[in-house]
Amino acid sequence: MKLFGSYTSPYVRHCRVALFDLGITFDFIDTDYTASAEGSPAMRVPFLHDNGLQLSDSSSILMHVYHSKGIPFIETAEQMELYALSNTAMDTTINLFFLEKDNVTPQHSAYLKRQSNRIDASLAALELTNLPKALPLNIAETRLACYLDWALFRKRISLDEHPNLLSFVKLANTWSTFADTAPPK
Repeated sequence: MKLFGSYTSPYVRHCRVALFDLGITFDFIDTDYTASAEGSPAMRVPFLHDNGLQLSDSSSILMHVYHSKGIPFIETAEQMELYALSNTAMDTTINLFFLEKDNVTPQHSAYLKRQSNRIDASLAALELTNLPKALPLNIAETRLACYLDWALFRKRISLDEHPNLLSFVKLANTWSTFADTAPPK
């Protein structure tokens, strides 16, 4: 099994956490922007090669690795909602991060302002979620932790007004598998 990605991607991190946590042996191939465009039809990371199977999205990769161990990917509608809302916030935050590198910001676009507001609304909704106070984390909770930790690492969000989320990401960082996959400082 080969996982292609970068050490800073929250999507890749979630896959790495799952693979390590499940004890699945894999090769990690650090992949840059150019290589991801060549190696994946989605033109992004992560992507996975496993005995002829090629997957180009972190969700399908996660489903594959959990199913390979006989574990359901998502068990309840509430978990799926948390996973989906975390994905929406993460996708939006990452898109704005990369657009800002090209000097395209919400100040110059009504659509991007709406995207910025989507992040704020998502964080407000996630703050009200019943999050665990102890480990272990389920798949949806791990997705949220990967997003929050990345967004804090990249200084894209503040959790000053979200104490529930701040406590949650601190809890996630006490999990050695999660902490060991953190982006390099």
